[in-house]
Amino acid sequence: MTKAVLFDLDGVLVSTDEYHYHAWVKIADEEGFDFFDHKFNDKFRGVGRLECVEILTRASGRSYTAEEKLAIAERKNRYFAESLSAVTSKELLPGAFDALQELKKRKIKVAVASNSRNARTIILQTKIENLLDTIVDGYEIKNSKPDPECFLLAAKNLGIAPANCIVIEDAVAGIEAAKRAGMKSLGIGTPDRIPNADIVIPDLSAISIDRLLNL
Repeated sequence: MTKAVLFDLDGVLVSTDEYHYHAWVKIADEEGFDFFDHKFNDKFRGVGRLECVEILTRASGRSYTAEEKLAIAERKNRYFAESLSAVTSKELLPGAFDALQELKKRKIKVAVASNSRNARTIILQTKIENLLDTIVDGYEIKNSKPDPECFLLAAKNLGIAPANCIVIEDAVAGIEAAKRAGMKSLGIGTPDRIPNADIVIPDLSAISIDRLLNL
């Protein structure tokens, strides 16, 4: 029986993809990575910031120290954070606000469980904080998805057993984290992009709350 729904944030409830992309473009320009484009940026979906830097620097063929990689990660986050003042509820994805409202009405516990350290800022900017029971973000976890830590901590905060939680994710790493946590999963996107999800839909407007809770 479903007692809690755990949402990833970016790509599930909110779209900040272009904000992330333009922050990485600035890094690519500064470092002289002429191979970076939207297609390469897809490799970063559901991946932590330091892991993204690893992917980027490895593709460049250049050698970077751990300190230099950390500096790139921090610079990227600064660029992204600076852009967040422009985020409003218009960034909410189709069906997101309605789904959160309906779950609240039904007294189903709701969490945002995200690798991002900017999750709380985005939640405040999009005015959905009053519809959430708990938030787990990048400041509270040691291990990024596909490690299940993020979802297990959210379930613990809610007081709900993992078997009674459904995870909604848009990335392979997030779906894998849900599976490792012993939770059902709903993928947002296309089956070819997230083939490991139990069910895949284009966005939250494409599923009823009854069907979601009966996964």
